[in-house]
Parts: sequence; C-alpha cells; structure tokens
Amino acid sequence: MRSDRHKHKKKKRRGLKILLTVLAILLAGAGVYAYSIYHSVNKAVESMHAPIAHDQANKRTHPVSLDNKDPFSVLLLGVDERQNDTGRSDTMILAAVNPKKQSVQLLSIPRDTRTEIVGKGTEDKINHAYAFGGVPMSIATVEKFLDIPIDYYIKVNMEGFKDIVDAVDGVTVQNDLDFTYEGEHFPKGTLHLNGEQALKYSRMRYDDPRGDFGRQLRQRQILEGILAKGIDFSSLWKYGDILNALQKNVKTNLTMDDMMKIQKNYKAARNHIQQNEIKGEGTKINGVYYYIVSDSEKQRLSQIFKDQLNLN
Repeated sequence: MRSDRHKHKKKKRRGLKILLTVLAILLAGAGVYAYSIYHSVNKAVESMHAPIAHDQANKRTHPVSLDNKDPFSVLLLGVDERQNDTGRSDTMILAAVNPKKQSVQLLSIPRDTRTEIVGKGTEDKINHAYAFGGVPMSIATVEKFLDIPIDYYIKVNMEGFKDIVDAVDGVTVQNDLDFTYEGEHFPKGTLHLNGEQALKYSRMRYDDPRGDFGRQLRQRQILEGILAKGIDFSSLWKYGDILNALQKNVKTNLTMDDMMKIQKNYKAARNHIQQNEIKGEGTKINGVYYYIVSDSEKQRLSQIFKDQLNLN
C-alpha cells in the first residue's frame, strides 16, 4: 500500500513538472512573439516617422507634454497621391484630445472650403494647400483658419488605402444611402467591404445629396472600421500584413514613444467622441465652386477647440 502511494505521488510530481515545463515553453514562446511584434511595430513606426519644420511659437506658450497628459491636437490628411501627381488632401479631419475631460472633439473640414493658403498668399480651396506646400502648408493653413495650434499630423495615401483595409480582412459599415459608384453597387444596410470596395465607398460624393459631408461620413466609417479591427486581438496574427500596409501608406511626426504615451495616458478619451460640423454655404466664384464659411462660424469652432485644448 505504502509503495503504491509513493508511486502515485511520484506520478503526480512528474505530471506537475511536465505541466510547468509546458507552461514555461508557452510563456517563453509568447514572450518571443510579443518581442517580435514590438520590434516590428517599432521598425514600422520609424519608417512612418516624418518630422516637419513647424513653428508654434504664436499658438502655444509651452510645448505639449504627453507625460503630463496635456491636451493635444492632430490633423489627419487623406491625400489622393497618384503617379506623377503631388495630390490634394481630399480628407482633412482635425481631432483634439483632452484626457481630463476624457473626450475627443472631431471636425471634418470640407475640401472646397475657401480660405487663405498660408505661405501662398492667395485664397483658394483648403485642400489645395497640400498641392502647393505639402503637410507644412496644410497645417499652417488649418491653424490660421481656426486660430488653434496643431501638434501632430497623420498623412494617409488614399490610393494605398485599400491595402490597409485588406490587411485587416475588410471593414464593416452601416450604409444609409443606396448608390452605385464605378460599377460597384452599395445597397443600404450593413456592408462588409474589401479594400477596393472601401476606396470606392469613401470616394463617392456627386450622387450624395449631402455632397462632401456625405463622403466625409463614409470616410470616417472606414477609418473607424480599420481602428476597430486594428485593436482586435485576432489582428495580431496578421500584424505583418498590417504593418507592411501602414509603412507604405502612412506618414506622421508621432514617434513610437509618443504613441505609447498616448495609449497609456489618453486611452479613456476615445470613449467620448464629439463630431462637429462646419456650417457654410456653397457658391461659385469665377465659375469655381467653393464652400464659404463665415467669420462667426470660424470663431464658434475655434472656441470649441480652444476649450478642448485648455487654451483659454
């Protein structure tokens, strides 16, 4: 009897050792995999990093500190860059993030908005700023338009947008307008779109009674769909494809360190997103269509973003 109990205990100890060994191997493997992901992400962010010369002396009294959880602003530029074409920023979305208020204020700026192009000395459509002077001129023009500082930018090449969507296995959107664009039919309701379909879905505007505002809505849906897929755990298994697509199509002045601080210190803000709309009026000047925004409307929006950035 005693011998049998001794053998049983030895078997239990041996079983425990095997289990602990398997767990150790799994944890080691997970550690290697996590390091591999971190290393790949760091490398990708380095290739996307594109700092710009940008003077904020007249907009801020001190630089933004992500360590101190200062509110910050970021301008998203969706640029239609094609071969042998500088392109224009057909999508301009301004975001202001305030961790203490735990909120994000968003503003989609219509591409046809007439304003002063800073550095060019003319009034033109705001999306032409990118064609004239790239990211720096786009930032300076939006800063002047709303009288606020822009701390960071993210530029996405819309032509390569479909690669990012395909890398996350497509996106799901709620379509509120039945339309056909470039041979693709988009019925009302829940749609799951691949990269090519998402690009067409986000580009249509002439058959939408809301015009550019309808297109902005669809573009936001695609971006939100990508973000939702990007933070999904299952996306880890395709992180190589996702990073490859991002490296090819995204540029930003955010560093890896900046992104990690934002993830750590500003995470709760994404749960309260307020979408703002620019009120204006469409008109033609010398046969060219523009979206005219009054001074009072610009001041209203400026105040919203100044409050969000604690600039008052």
